[in-house]
Amino acid sequence: MMKKTPVTFTLNGRPTAAFADPGENLLDFLRRGVGDMTPKYGCGQGTCGACTVLIDNEPHLACITLAESAADREIRTADCLSDGPSLDPLQNSFIEHFAAQCGYCTPGMLMAARALLERNPNPRREEVIDAIAGNICRCTGYEPIVDAILDASRSYRRSAI
Repeated sequence: MMKKTPVTFTLNGRPTAAFADPGENLLDFLRRGVGDMTPKYGCGQGTCGACTVLIDNEPHLACITLAESAADREIRTADCLSDGPSLDPLQNSFIEHFAAQCGYCTPGMLMAARALLERNPNPRREEVIDAIAGNICRCTGYEPIVDAILDASRSYRRSAI
């Protein structure tokens, strides 16, 4: 029987600790071990982006990241975006632009967009397209998503996240 590894990290601003199975990926660890269901399982191979989370402010694919690598790091999932009933400007913009149809890719898209807007609150359209290039959406055709991110960037510039 393989021994579980204790992993202590910060999840969405809160100190968190849980046990990871040897070789367990971060996606399963977050969903099953910690209870954060916002990262989605899409492909399990790092090609769809549905599981995108931010690790120390950089986007990572949780399905191909080892849970043990989260130790002593800051992990943010889409769960960090809203504050009770208040939605993040990105979430509001996705709603206003009909950028989420089935919603499956939305958490990963939001996190990829959030990483971009934190780095660059005034991106060009091409930069938005590049930032979400690793996230597959089968419903929207991407234009509403790109428009939503560009629209949300105005709010980010005003609030200087």
